Amino acid sequence: MVRSPVFWIPTCPLRLADVMKFHSQDFFVGEQADQTPVPEQFEAGPFRKSRPPEPLRFEVNMVAEAHSKQQKTGTVQVNIPGFSPVTLYCDEQPPVGDDQAPPPLAFFTAGIGFCLMTHMTDILNTRKIEVTSMRLEQRVRFMTTLGTMRELGHRTTGECEMVETHVIIDSPEPAERIQSLLEEAEGSCMAHHAMRNPIPWSTRLVHNGVEIESRSSESS
Repeated sequence: MVRSPVFWIPTCPLRLADVMKFHSQDFFVGEQADQTPVPEQFEAGPFRKSRPPEPLRFEVNMVAEAHSKQQKTGTVQVNIPGFSPVTLYCDEQPPVGDDQAPPPLAFFTAGIGFCLMTHMTDILNTRKIEVTSMRLEQRVRFMTTLGTMRELGHRTTGECEMVETHVIIDSPEPAERIQSLLEEAEGSCMAHHAMRNPIPWSTRLVHNGVEIESRSSESS
C-alpha cells in the first residue's frame, strides 16, 4: 500500500472514481457496484439452494479500503441470487473526518432495524395479517474512550451497551396476532440473533503479506 498526500491508493482493485467521490459529493451513501467483492484472504462460499425443511445458509461478503483521514469504501454482496453488489461509503465527523458519508455505527444500527422490519413484512404478508402502517424507532447506546483515553496514552476501549427497539403498528387485527407477529419476527431476525447470542468470531492480522496474529472465540 502506497501513501499519497491526498488519499490511500489501494493495492486491490478499486476504481479511482469511487475514491474521488468523497471529494466531489457533499454526502454519499452508496451505489450499485460494477463487480462483486474479491477477497484475497478467504474464499467466498458458493450459494447452495436448500431443500425444505432445511434452513437456508448464506454469506454476506465485504472488501473494504481505507482512504484519506476516516474515509472508507467497501464493496458488499449477499451471495443469494438476485442481490446486486453495492459500494458503500463511510466517514466520521470533523475533525477526524469530513462528514461526507454515514459513520460505521449508522450502518450497524440501521441494519438491526431494517432486518427486523424485513422479517415482520415477510411474515405479515405470508400469514395474511392486515397492517395499516408499521414504523420502527430504535436507540442503540455505545461507549468509547477513543476521544479521552487516547490523549492520555492509554489503550482505547468500546462497547455496545444497549439496543432499544419500538415497533409501532396500526392494524385491525387482534392484539394477540400482532404480538405473535413480533415474536416470530424477533426469533427469525438474524441481526437480532447476533445481538442477543454469543456467535463464533475470528480475526487475522496480515503484515506485509505475512500473518502475524490469529485470534478467535475458540482461542480466547
